[in-house]
Amino acid sequence: MVKIHNLGEIMAVNLFGTDGIRGEFAELNEGDEVALSQLTDNRIISPQLLKLLGECLGKLGQYDVQPTVVIGWDDRPGNQKLASSLTVGLNLSGCKVVHIGICATPTLHYLSLKFGAIYGCMITASHNPASDSGLKIFDDEGFKTTPEFELSLSKLMYDLSMEDREIDDVEAEQLKNPAEDYSNSDLTQQTHSNWLTTRVSLIENLMSGVNPNNDLKIANPLLIDSSRGFACSWFANWLTHWGIVAQEVSLGATELNLHCGAGEFSPTDSWTIEEATQSPHCLLNRLQYQQPGTLVGAAFDGDGDRCLLITTTEGGYAVIDGDNIADTILGAVTINKSWNFAASIESDLSLTTNLERYDSKVSAIETAVGDRWLSFALKDSSSTNLAKSISMPTLLGVEDSGHLVLASPHPNIPQKWTLVGDGIMTLMAYLVSIKHQTERNKMVSGWKKRQSVSGVDRSKWNGHNALSDKLEQHFRINLNSVASIENWQRSTVSGEPNLMMLSCLFNSKRLSIGIRNSGTQAKISVSARLESGADPKRLADIVSSACDILQKSMTIQ
Repeated sequence: MVKIHNLGEIMAVNLFGTDGIRGEFAELNEGDEVALSQLTDNRIISPQLLKLLGECLGKLGQYDVQPTVVIGWDDRPGNQKLASSLTVGLNLSGCKVVHIGICATPTLHYLSLKFGAIYGCMITASHNPASDSGLKIFDDEGFKTTPEFELSLSKLMYDLSMEDREIDDVEAEQLKNPAEDYSNSDLTQQTHSNWLTTRVSLIENLMSGVNPNNDLKIANPLLIDSSRGFACSWFANWLTHWGIVAQEVSLGATELNLHCGAGEFSPTDSWTIEEATQSPHCLLNRLQYQQPGTLVGAAFDGDGDRCLLITTTEGGYAVIDGDNIADTILGAVTINKSWNFAASIESDLSLTTNLERYDSKVSAIETAVGDRWLSFALKDSSSTNLAKSISMPTLLGVEDSGHLVLASPHPNIPQKWTLVGDGIMTLMAYLVSIKHQTERNKMVSGWKKRQSVSGVDRSKWNGHNALSDKLEQHFRINLNSVASIENWQRSTVSGEPNLMMLSCLFNSKRLSIGIRNSGTQAKISVSARLESGADPKRLADIVSSACDILQKSMTIQ
């Protein structure tokens, strides 16, 4: 039986998580209230939900001219139906709808600006399984929507769901049609390819005059895993033309994100040669072992906004995560540049310490998890640079999961810049930067461990209830038993309402522990980070035992 919430209950619910709305795709025809209830109770994304969302999205503002909304999607089985239903809702609210078809999230970002849209809607569930889908929304400046906007949109959806609104089948079929449809053209591929060429040239200019490092170790071919997403049909050829022989390996994958892509990797992953060979993952099992320190592979996620790299080690392979990619970029630019740098609370603590190791001046900011918070922080720190700058603004945001945010030229306004995360550009920025970074300014990675507990009732954790107090006590007692602990603090971070952040000096080195609910799935995670130079001792065991407490306290019965 479907649970229907009363209006008093549902008014307080924000339908959006860390990065948009995500859930399992299912066709429902029971009406708006059921669609909302199925999302909140069962993580179900339905065409009816997207129709309602489209209606409300167009009603949120007042416009002097007909507003434009651009819709793109990745290659998931239900996405065409979701796009059609979203279009119905937007048409009902008086919007001009443009379809650009299958694309990467950064492509949608760029073309939304190009078309002068008030919103860009990307239908995707990022690295989630292909059975899932969802929606990411960009505003008219190319930034992802704020929690305040998402709460207003959620409330309007609840309000409108209570109204009696019916359209007949003939009208609904007509409303599925966008005003402009580029979904069967090569617009997205040509756009992203040309945009990439421009952006690579801009970051190369930042390195001009810097002595290149001639000892580069890159496999021939470099294996590219686009997670059977947008880039799989063209990027390897583009990279080969640029000068690095590349080969796409995800074309034979059975579906998006299944045994392919960055979504199946974690920042701290490593494998022996045998483990890689026997792996079902299409990138790992195609790797050919080479000299240690050789870049052998690059993996993107299904919607193309993040990238993780694979390098050889003594006897195996390891992930080069977002933190190390960012460190390479920061360490390469040495010519009169000052970086504004944002890192999430899950990034390596060693990345944001000893910033004097860089030849450039680097100012660091710590943010909540989610690439939108990186963009918001960078935007607030450098509005002038984004508004008018001839050269590429030196702004960089990073999550260790492989989300990197870099400046990008606005397609319509000269000397105006936006911020966007793009997995392909992340790889290219790394390839340009490794030519110039020296061993002298590389960070020494610290220790980190991230462990999740799935199948939990997230309502039992809010970061400041009795369970939170129990977890804090667990860490204080156990950490004191293995190390000298000083300057203990418990805090929160803006944008993370359910986060409990614990920090201290652990044998005189910074230790940070964050416990937070997932914004997209029924799970909670514990992330521990220790600055380099300290022995982690029993930290991994202490994190695991904390997860045991969470599992016993939060598992859905």
